[in-house]
Amino acid sequence: MRLAHKRNVQNKLQKRMKAFAVKPTLKQSDTKTQTPVSASQPKVAKIVNENLTPKQAQVLNIVTQHADGINPKSIGLEAGQEETKAASWATGALKKLLEDNFVEKVQLAGNKVLYKRA
Repeated sequence: MRLAHKRNVQNKLQKRMKAFAVKPTLKQSDTKTQTPVSASQPKVAKIVNENLTPKQAQVLNIVTQHADGINPKSIGLEAGQEETKAASWATGALKKLLEDNFVEKVQLAGNKVLYKRA
């Protein structure tokens, strides 16, 4: 029973990976037709957003709106989370964005941290 379940899960993951592999190629062909119309900055933002989860894209948009920097709790509150869960909600997405160099971390006095767009 466990092996059958594992096999089913692996098959679902393979199907999901194939679906993701097909979608970006279609979107890239759409962006090629739109290149003369749009400016260079929006194209970069669209390509970046295709590789991110919706949560990461939302956090990235919030960080981009605040050029002077924003802390994780404020990011979560702006996204509509409860005050008690706001910082932990944003932290997961911020870690991934830090790894991919979309945002940079600014350490302030003590344990205060601000995130800015890289």
